Amino acid sequence: MTTLRVFDPALCCSTGVCGPTVDPDLARFAGDVEWLKGHGVTVERFNLAQQPGAFVEATVKSALETLGDAALPLVQLGGTTIATGHYPSREVLSKLTGVPVDVIITPKPACCTPKSSANAKDGGSCC
Repeated sequence: MTTLRVFDPALCCSTGVCGPTVDPDLARFAGDVEWLKGHGVTVERFNLAQQPGAFVEATVKSALETLGDAALPLVQLGGTTIATGHYPSREVLSKLTGVPVDVIITPKPACCTPKSSANAKDGGSCC
């Protein structure tokens, strides 16, 4: 399977739940990364503050020279850049990796009708 490579801006952590404010987009993407890993996708993440050497890769360096900090995060799949300046959604990641989006169906609670024997005692509805 192809490798997803994520070049993050300078962060203290990759989850988005550190520091005085939580970045909801980063927190969502952290969950999406775990979802991909759980489906067998290899994910490599590089943090500008902690691994600056990774950012000299030609495509990443070129994007930084052209767009500056706005190029980050930069996300590649199989060596092809799929996002610059934002984290792709789970739906986009699903399409590009072939991993189906998990659908969770919450069953509706069982309900009885007002005329059923369960409600005959109180005459009301159980819903």
